[in-house]
Amino acid sequence: MSLINPLSSQSPLSTQTTSQKSVSQQSSTTQTSTTSTFLDSLRATDTATTTTKENNQQLTQEDFFSLLSQQLSMQDPFKPVDNDQMIAQMASFSTVDGIGKLNDEIVNLNAVMTSSQALQASGLVGQKVLIPSGSGHISAEDPTLRGVISTPEAIDSITVRVEDESGQLIKTFKVDGSAGGNIDVEWDGLDSEGNPVESGIYAIKASGRVSGESQDLTVSTYAHVTSVSLGTASSGAILNLRGIGGIMLGDVLAVSET
Repeated sequence: MSLINPLSSQSPLSTQTTSQKSVSQQSSTTQTSTTSTFLDSLRATDTATTTTKENNQQLTQEDFFSLLSQQLSMQDPFKPVDNDQMIAQMASFSTVDGIGKLNDEIVNLNAVMTSSQALQASGLVGQKVLIPSGSGHISAEDPTLRGVISTPEAIDSITVRVEDESGQLIKTFKVDGSAGGNIDVEWDGLDSEGNPVESGIYAIKASGRVSGESQDLTVSTYAHVTSVSLGTASSGAILNLRGIGGIMLGDVLAVSET
């Protein structure tokens, strides 16, 4: 009779238990691997979605209906979303979408209006416009300088001073202001000695006694329009004035033929 060493031999029950553990470990390993792959795919999808959202932060109509579908699928069947509330949400989104489209149309309309305004302003080329500035340009083409003096009341005598760009006095003369309101003024382009002045920028300044006190009066001058620039939607058409520069069309006070 032979002896069996219990330590060196395995019973069928032990072998079956070992096999079950091995299968269980393999199943656990397979499940872990499968779960990790699924999580990795979710991470990759989230990363791609996040990147897409970062590139485009604006919600579209498709995004809205996707969110609405998620809301309906996650709602409590015993407390469904009220029809009025759903309609209000859809109406709100439609309103926002409509406002966005309206803004785009307004931008296009501004561009069209700017072009139309520039086309209309081109008719001012070659004419003179009254600008809210006492400075004007003297040249061989325009040897005289005309303007308008605004008075708050009738003034018997208005003192007019003509100065060059450095502020040096060129000439002084008087203008009748008894009519009150806007008084036309014209400088012949001659200095106090009767000599023609050089081409350049000159300023007309006026003063008179208002209510018994000496007061500076507002002076506007005429300038020659040489060209028109298109400008922007905010500034509109720009009138380019000879020797002075540009001025917005909306700042023009009056238009003169000569």
